[in-house]
Amino acid sequence: MKHMKKAILFAAAVCVLFSGCGKEEEPIVEEEPQTEFVGEIQPIETEELPAETETEPVITGSRNPLTGEPMDEALAAQRPVSCMIGNTTDAMPQYGTSHADVLVEAPAEGGLTRLMGIYQDYANLPTIMSVRSCRHYYAYLSNEFEAIYVHYGQAIYATEMLKSCDDLNGLDGDLENVTFYRDSSRRSPHNAYINGESIVAGIEKREYRTEHASSYENKFRFAAEDRVLTNGEAAVVAEPGYLVNKPWFVYNEETGLYERYQYKGAHVDGGSGEQLAFKNIIFQVCDYKTEPDGKYLDVKTASYGGTGKYVTNGKAMDITWVKEVEDGIGRYYDADGNELELNPGKTCICIILNDAEDKIGVYASEADFEASRN
Repeated sequence: MKHMKKAILFAAAVCVLFSGCGKEEEPIVEEEPQTEFVGEIQPIETEELPAETETEPVITGSRNPLTGEPMDEALAAQRPVSCMIGNTTDAMPQYGTSHADVLVEAPAEGGLTRLMGIYQDYANLPTIMSVRSCRHYYAYLSNEFEAIYVHYGQAIYATEMLKSCDDLNGLDGDLENVTFYRDSSRRSPHNAYINGESIVAGIEKREYRTEHASSYENKFRFAAEDRVLTNGEAAVVAEPGYLVNKPWFVYNEETGLYERYQYKGAHVDGGSGEQLAFKNIIFQVCDYKTEPDGKYLDVKTASYGGTGKYVTNGKAMDITWVKEVEDGIGRYYDADGNELELNPGKTCICIILNDAEDKIGVYASEADFEASRN
């Protein structure tokens, strides 16, 4: 690990800053016209997959690779599914967000953000809505988990790289009424939905590999048991600093989870009625630039000296992260250069643009947080 420390220290001195971008209206991306509502799809039983049998298995024991919690061995060995989810007020309420093992949030255009839910046990998922279009950096983040990537259309800058992805795209006509459906009670493009059965149908239609490759190394490392960051700063409230939805997380001592809020209220899954809550929060600061059209962002998911924060159990600490190439797997490290071990449970990763790092907030009390907003 000494050489990793040196690499991180050296990289921090040579990081390249990219230019910022102004607010823009969210551009219209390619979307399929609205079709008639065909009703909810009922889940079907799927055959369990055998676990990997490598000398150093992808998953040790029977733990969910996304949460570190106990899980059936066959389910733990399969590739997860990731899905793009709209996060504007027109997309509310969202469905299926509370079922995500990992939730990734990143800026899109005009200060808006978009979500990507990652699901390990996907075959029996209820409705996920609204499914939205891809940005290339989300696809790179999805690939870190070797996930099968679900989206409805894409920005032009993602077209080429998607050719190398295992994806389910709503713009592919043969997946209409197989994987993707429309809810006629909502306005397009905020009404596309999928569920467990339709995901499985799409994967089977594309004949995608459903087990992790033997060479895959899990992105996360988990502690053997729940722990507190003894040297961390108090973090009863944490906020990533996004400008439009203005999300924040509040620590619940009784559950040991951070409950999520946005758009001035609790962030609730419209399907389950549950407020989104996470054991771990990662604020990951990324360089970026604006694409030549002046609208889309090019967020850099690779770095040799990225910074950020890890928040769990009422405490926060500074971290660094390293990812050698865009299509690689990023790793998180503590101040001593040791690879970060997450507490078992769900994780929310917030991607933060480098010129907005000063908007990250960590507060010792809710009163301090409220005072900061006044």
